[in-house]
Amino acid sequence: MKPPALLIRPSTPADLPAITAIYAHAVLHGTGTFETEPPDAAEMARRQADVQDKGLPWLVAQSGAPGAEDQILGYAYANHFRPRKAYRFCLEDSIYLNPDAQGQGVGRLLLTELLGRCEALGARQMLAVIGDAANTGSIKVHAGQGFVHCGVLKSSGWKFDRWLDVVLMQRALGAGDSLPAQG
Repeated sequence: MKPPALLIRPSTPADLPAITAIYAHAVLHGTGTFETEPPDAAEMARRQADVQDKGLPWLVAQSGAPGAEDQILGYAYANHFRPRKAYRFCLEDSIYLNPDAQGQGVGRLLLTELLGRCEALGARQMLAVIGDAANTGSIKVHAGQGFVHCGVLKSSGWKFDRWLDVVLMQRALGAGDSLPAQG
């Protein structure tokens, strides 16, 4: 399916109502996140500021279809995989879409832009920590961008009265581990 006309851009505080609604839907109806209670707008603003204050990208996909009112169709961001200094070149991505935008290529476009921005920042590895081994959409989007399967954390989450796995995928950025890191 052809993706809608989109603008991928850095997120602003004005995007937070849409971001909060998209994530709330994912929490309440999906298994891509293991949160069970949707965070409020203030918490989402704190999370966005935390990522952006680190100089890391938080992007939105905004519709730009002719005759349509601009709408946030999804968002993506990268954060440090872990806080310890040795992990400073390794990031983890997160992508969430408006349910109406799923299956239209929006996630792929967001991930492509996110990878490019993270590589430009000097990151060397991107990890995908995908909730639910049945989350084939996310797995396919990541595989299509060169991520490889690294493992499965079996039955590591309990949501919707069932055990859920976590799928781990990884992709090198830039020189990856072929050259020493600087900094």
